[in-house]
Amino acid sequence: MRYDRESFVEAEDGTRLFVEELGAGEPPVVLTDGIGCDGFAWRYLAPRLAERHRVVHWHFRGHGRSGPPADPDRVSIEDLARDLRRVCEARGIERPVIASHSMGVQVALEYYRQHPDAVGALILMCGTFGKITTTFHGTDLLDQVLPSLMRGATMFPGLARAIWGRVPAALAFRVACAGRELDHERIQEEDFHRYWEHAALMNPTVFLRMLQYAGEHDAKGFLCDMKIATLVVAAERDTFTPMELADEMAHAIPNAELEVIEEASHAAPVEQPDRIADRVEEFLSSRLGINADLR
Repeated sequence: MRYDRESFVEAEDGTRLFVEELGAGEPPVVLTDGIGCDGFAWRYLAPRLAERHRVVHWHFRGHGRSGPPADPDRVSIEDLARDLRRVCEARGIERPVIASHSMGVQVALEYYRQHPDAVGALILMCGTFGKITTTFHGTDLLDQVLPSLMRGATMFPGLARAIWGRVPAALAFRVACAGRELDHERIQEEDFHRYWEHAALMNPTVFLRMLQYAGEHDAKGFLCDMKIATLVVAAERDTFTPMELADEMAHAIPNAELEVIEEASHAAPVEQPDRIADRVEEFLSSRLGINADLR
């Protein structure tokens, strides 16, 4: 899909952030990716939402068409939330509906923590409230091996870049489907290829450092104090962020709604975009008074 409008926004430290927009209508919906993504989750969902809303999608620093971080250490969840604030200010968005996927859920929660009066609603998909390296695949193995990966990438950056992303996309897709990381009946291989090829082009040190910071960030302590319309979307077969975490988050946030997408994986927005779009519009209609009829 193609967006109608493109622009760049300068972050606090001078990093150039890429922004693309589609459609019109209130309230605006700001799409926030997971780590390693430049729009993978929104390919089919964005045009559905744009039938009723102004849809704004931005790229994290070091991702997609955004520039590398001016300061390599400023890639924490807090930094990304500040980047999101700059995007909203530059594009004249006062109270966005923030739709987020995977690690983007942490960014959305942190944005709300920093600016509780500047959010219209939160839509949290296939993510959790923090410390993601301790819950990946339901274990803390990633948290244990990440320091070693960081040291290797820092000491041997050339070798890290040479090795990074060498697995062919077609092979990775077959392995992911065989391991039920993806719903092979609903996801298109070309969509996965787009994600895999973008991740392969990233600077591995930026990716790993951002992942490390995400593993340290935890929003759990303020969930019970949130006073914002929130829809938590969980995927029944999500092995990246197990569904129990979404259930815990939905129960911790006062008056949050939980929607479970049956048979879906971590890539639920790509696998079942119509189901999710309908639920999002139903949520916005009931909580914000927005017309729910997208069709």
